[in-house]
Amino acid sequence: MSRPQRITVLGATGSIGLSTLDVIARHPERYQVFALSGFTRLSELLALCVRHAPQFAVVPEQAAARGLQDDLRAAGLSTRVLVGEEGLCQVASDPEVDAVMAAIVGAAGLRPTLAAVEAGKKILLANKEALVMSGALFMQAVRKSGSVLLPIDSEHNAIFQCMPQDFARGLGAVGVRRILLTASGGPFRQTPMAELMHVTPDQACAHPNWSMGRKISVDSASMMNKGLELIEACWLFDAKPSQVEVVIHPQSVIHSLVDYIDGSVLAQLGNPDMRTPISNALAWPERIDSGVAPLDLFAIARLDFQAPDEERFPCLRLARQAAEAGNSAPAMLNAANEVAVAAFLDGRVRYPEIASIIEEVLNLEPVVAVDDLEAVFTADAKARVLAGQWLSRHGR
Repeated sequence: MSRPQRITVLGATGSIGLSTLDVIARHPERYQVFALSGFTRLSELLALCVRHAPQFAVVPEQAAARGLQDDLRAAGLSTRVLVGEEGLCQVASDPEVDAVMAAIVGAAGLRPTLAAVEAGKKILLANKEALVMSGALFMQAVRKSGSVLLPIDSEHNAIFQCMPQDFARGLGAVGVRRILLTASGGPFRQTPMAELMHVTPDQACAHPNWSMGRKISVDSASMMNKGLELIEACWLFDAKPSQVEVVIHPQSVIHSLVDYIDGSVLAQLGNPDMRTPISNALAWPERIDSGVAPLDLFAIARLDFQAPDEERFPCLRLARQAAEAGNSAPAMLNAANEVAVAAFLDGRVRYPEIASIIEEVLNLEPVVAVDDLEAVFTADAKARVLAGQWLSRHGR
């Protein structure tokens, strides 16, 4: 390109956002930060703006915007501060933007990510909820706009790297038998079942291999994260839930595998560092230095695999059921999980009750068709109400 690619980073202060900015900073001749968004870590957002000098910054509320704008002026920056979902959508779809890192956690990332898709941007998709909630609508928008969709989750990026380039023709047409989605098993893979009732949020957030935000860390501990990734994989690679198998791999070195009908199994390996998939997507179809250390197979010495225990990880079972039901079920699953995890992190529910809340919501609310975005958010809202009623009924 004659000029650096201009990148909007939605969710800049989270772990994915920071890793993205690290890769961008390594290649100033290739990439330039156009906009950054933050939610609560506004002092960190200010520091990132000072370092990267974006044209825009986006925060959730007007009061925060005024404060950040004053601080930016004091620092001698011309960065303009925008507010809320409207601001996120604006910086995601701006004509000057080449690529958008969609790294806002949860349902809040759906509308701005769709805005980027509809504007035909290259989408670096780290917000799995966008596909979980509105997979059919999202992929339809991608096809209509001609947007390039590149997965950032280490597992989906690994699958993407192991797939033939024409995988969009269908798994059977390109000789793929199944997708093997790896999972670390999280911190409670070997914890006695009786002790799970007493685990704390800090224990759930102590992931053995990855450094992530607290909500995603809890999802990893419960394997809901893997359930959401299963749903996402179905949409990204046009697979049926029965064609996606979850495999626990504690070392987190093999990030996922693709099983072909001729008996070949292709795997993508690497150190557990999100800069690898981020750099892969940023530069695709080229490759650039990510700053990640080379993989030392001799230091790893062994690779282990086991099937997930759905009694230990009921969230994985619930996610697979939602994937098979389709329509509004995945959006309800995601919403109920967001409410339940927030309550767990606040100390209002015990760890096993996360799955209890989700299962009750899915049992109470019938699955309905989702033909537009309004129907998606209606399903999301109903699930949040039902999850809140569970909390109220149990005095939480």
